[in-house]
Amino acid sequence: MLDGVMLLWFLLAALSLLFVAIDIRWTPESPVLKWGFVLVTAYTGVVGAFLYVLGCREPLPGLHERYVSAQWRQTLGSTMHCVAGDGVGILAGAVLSSVLAVSGLLEVALEYVLGFAFGWAIFQALFMRDMVGGSYSRALATTFIPELLSMNLLMAGMVPTAMILKAHVPGAGDPTRPSFWFVMSMALLVGFVVAYPINWWLVANHLKHGMLTVRPASSHNGHAGMDVKMDMTGGGAAAAEKPMDMTSTPRPPVPVMTILSFLALALGIAIAVLAGSM
Repeated sequence: MLDGVMLLWFLLAALSLLFVAIDIRWTPESPVLKWGFVLVTAYTGVVGAFLYVLGCREPLPGLHERYVSAQWRQTLGSTMHCVAGDGVGILAGAVLSSVLAVSGLLEVALEYVLGFAFGWAIFQALFMRDMVGGSYSRALATTFIPELLSMNLLMAGMVPTAMILKAHVPGAGDPTRPSFWFVMSMALLVGFVVAYPINWWLVANHLKHGMLTVRPASSHNGHAGMDVKMDMTGGGAAAAEKPMDMTSTPRPPVPVMTILSFLALALGIAIAVLAGSM
């Protein structure tokens, strides 16, 4: 039964990935978020394709700015960006844990460190540095807290899901078995759901970008290039705006949300421990 479910999952995932990888080429989104949707679809199969169509794909020419301006779509873009980048490091950590025969809290720590490092240093700071004037060091500073909070909630959902499933699904600890990748897909999917609320707060408080719109610059501008627009106000037409405003005073304050995010991560680990999976 489970083998049949996994086979269907991987078949649908392959078709979904093919669709998104081809179709997103004509969506006026930033390159890093395009890659993000491709990666998330590789992780979550048909769910990722559904989110792309519902949340990012331009319904009619010229409507992308207005279409993605809704708060829930902005948050979808933010969460997707987090899961895409962090997921690469987390999966690498899971494979390394299997190779090194590491399990339990050490496995969680390895996945966390690699996931956070890749998501923060590469997917957030490096790829999005142009949004803070092109400075990589400034990008590292401005994206650290948003990435930390989002990562904590992602892992809070992933850890109990992955550990419980690994304890009950045969071969789920072996990267050479399909069950390993199925379990990690389920864990990333749950992590996505758990990380969504904190990303809503981050976007609403202008601490993290959401969806973007990237179109060729208008010919009347007199120069070649790309016109990048974004909106994090939850409505209205997209407008150029500073993506991460660390000078504002969010409510609840950032330190409170940081503590809550670590408590959520601890709760996720505690659930896995109490379930006898660690």
